[in-house]
Amino acid sequence: MRNFKRSDRVRYQMLRDVRELMDQECSAKLHGLVTFTEVEMTNDLKFAKILYSVLGSEEDKGETAEYLNRNRKRIQSQLGRMLKIKFIPEISFEFDPSIEQGDRISRILGDLSDRKSDGQS
Repeated sequence: MRNFKRSDRVRYQMLRDVRELMDQECSAKLHGLVTFTEVEMTNDLKFAKILYSVLGSEEDKGETAEYLNRNRKRIQSQLGRMLKIKFIPEISFEFDPSIEQGDRISRILGDLSDRKSDGQS
């Protein structure tokens, strides 16, 4: 008995492959820290949305979005060779603000903790 649907297995593998493929490329060609956070895939494996996050300036985020969209077909082709499946999902990239939001919350909590410590000293 299988624990995962095929789309889940392909999704996890695609996330690993896109991270491996883009790790060096992004660090060499883009400013800011680019992290691929999730792949959302349809059950029929025809479409995949790759979520990414960028730690950097607004300019870095725009540059990253432009780079990924401009190179989408090439990246899709390379992922297809890595995945070794008959039909390659059509990919799209979407910005994921969750890491930024988590960082912002951490900073707020840190500030509150500092204020509390300063008030008790």
